[in-house]
Amino acid sequence: MKTTSLMIVGVGGQGTLLASKLLGKLLVSQGYDVKVSEVHGMSQRGGSVVTYVKYGDKVYSPVITEGEADYIVSFEKIEAARYVSCLKEGGRIVVNTQEIDPMPVIIGNTVYPTDVLDTIKAAGVNIDAFDALTLAEQAGSSKAVNIVLMGRLAKYLDISKEDWLRAIESTVPERFKELNLKAFELGYSI
Repeated sequence: MKTTSLMIVGVGGQGTLLASKLLGKLLVSQGYDVKVSEVHGMSQRGGSVVTYVKYGDKVYSPVITEGEADYIVSFEKIEAARYVSCLKEGGRIVVNTQEIDPMPVIIGNTVYPTDVLDTIKAAGVNIDAFDALTLAEQAGSSKAVNIVLMGRLAKYLDISKEDWLRAIESTVPERFKELNLKAFELGYSI
């Protein structure tokens, strides 16, 4: 089996690390060799956070370089633009259309670009962009964006929905299970 490479990118505090933990646990349960590597920027201050996930029969390194990612899941539009060069030709990027102002915008040195997704689309990238924040709020918490995005990613991976749901149930704390299962269903069903 070929190795599949995924990147989960976002801003500190959005739940990218829980998403990568869930994905890693799910892939191991499927019998894959899985390597996960987390790269923290200034995650506690809204900085960029990246997780590499590779899986297959045998994986030697989790690192993903330019043009290698089969999938990128981006929790924010600028993060999608920042890492789109890592996507391989024919790969797919799943993007939350939420905008989180980076520090240069916050301090007034620049403005948030209005054409981020149009620029990515114009480059011929397979992009699945949607408002995961609104779906997370419908599920019961804006913090469930990560699981909404995992629900959307599930549409593209050859793993049953039931296995995803079992992985969620075994990964999230009991008091958040119902919320996360609902968030997954909302992401999966759009």
